[in-house]
Amino acid sequence: MQPYPPPYTKAPRYGGEYYYEERPRGGNPCLRCICCCYCILFFVILVVSAITFYFYMIFQPKLPHYNVQALEIKEFGYQPHDFTLTIDIIVTIKAENPNKKIELTYGEASSINMTYTDSTLCSGKLPAFRHGHKNTTIIQVELKGKSQFRSGQYEAMQENEKNGKIPLSVTAKVPVEVLVGETPLKKFNVLANCSLIVNNLKPGKKADIVESKFTYSLSK
Repeated sequence: MQPYPPPYTKAPRYGGEYYYEERPRGGNPCLRCICCCYCILFFVILVVSAITFYFYMIFQPKLPHYNVQALEIKEFGYQPHDFTLTIDIIVTIKAENPNKKIELTYGEASSINMTYTDSTLCSGKLPAFRHGHKNTTIIQVELKGKSQFRSGQYEAMQENEKNGKIPLSVTAKVPVEVLVGETPLKKFNVLANCSLIVNNLKPGKKADIVESKFTYSLSK
């Protein structure tokens, strides 16, 4: 005879509290930090762009213009026994500032060199001065030098002079500071290169500029 199964009994209800594990909210903190940095960077770029656009619209900055107008030969002496050339030239430079609201200050640490076929003839420096807005200034710079020519170089220059075409190069490096009112904004160097062809280099005379080509760039 098989035993009867035990009578069905209802399990008592659990009257305690239920607990669950809370998941972390907000995602990866590193990702949030990166997103925040990108937002700040975008905001900074936007502000700088807006300020730059405002500056260009209000002040309309333009590059200054330069030109060599005349050469006056004070001294030009050649010593054939040692190929030494002594030269003293007054260079007249025309500087134009076309800006209406921007002034320029030219610093003292400038340098100007005159060369003939890669040989330095003479050198000097531009005077320090403040260039007002919408202003044209005529500057006279004295360049002096004593250099030693290579064999045949002076004869080549004499041949150029007979043809009325002596090629010269005037290079300059001038520190410039931009001013708006009395507020300095930026400093940079003007690197100028003027290729000249003159008809003569006779002392006591002014050389006629047959041809000139002026290029320049800016650097920090």
